Amino acid sequence: MHSHPQSILRLVRICTLGAFVGIIVFWLNPINSTALKVGFLGCVGSAWIGLLILFWKRRSLKIFLLMLPLIPIIPLLFPGSKIDPIEVRDNYVKRMSSFEGTRYVWGGESFRGIDCSGLPRKALRDALLFYGLKHTNGSAIRAFVEQWWFDASARALAQGYRGYTIALTQKGSLRDLDHRDLTPGDLAITADGIHILAYVGDECWIQADPGVGCVATLHSQTSENVWFSTTVTLHRWTVLGSIR
Repeated sequence: MHSHPQSILRLVRICTLGAFVGIIVFWLNPINSTALKVGFLGCVGSAWIGLLILFWKRRSLKIFLLMLPLIPIIPLLFPGSKIDPIEVRDNYVKRMSSFEGTRYVWGGESFRGIDCSGLPRKALRDALLFYGLKHTNGSAIRAFVEQWWFDASARALAQGYRGYTIALTQKGSLRDLDHRDLTPGDLAITADGIHILAYVGDECWIQADPGVGCVATLHSQTSENVWFSTTVTLHRWTVLGSIR
């Protein structure tokens, strides 16, 4: 016995609405993980299929919906070219600073909550996406997608995960290290791999600090902060590696 067409359409409407609710929930959730990304993409795909079924008989909407997936795909096909590290770096540092005061949330990567490794990852990804779209540079856009999908902890970044970072030579506490060879955007990762800070210039570092409870920029020589007396290793994003 076949289901009544109206019953099928009602079920499709419910599933499509549920997919949109899921998209909103995933979007509002500050925490980033592979499982959540898969869930988000699943909801987006389900919503698209649901709309396609519901509007299949409306020619203009059907054509629009069939072409809709091309919008995020086309930028990935832009030809690649050399990325200007200075332009990306300046945007990246500004984006990190825009998170000043954002509450600390473990695993977070948004203005609704962010953690120590999420702060530089999110800022660099967004700087790469902005640069790629501005210059139609496929290399930057593909780097954005890769880093969005294959995110990395502070420990992983210290170990050069997927070639995202290169190690600098200095090691020690930020109170004692020579800042003259650093450029804004460089990373300081604790020796145990549990925390990360990013340099913003003038011996100041920005971090999503669980102790402070939010993103804060502090001076390594004058501010009282436990991380400035902790042994760290220094690293630079590979995409910014040619900066002198």
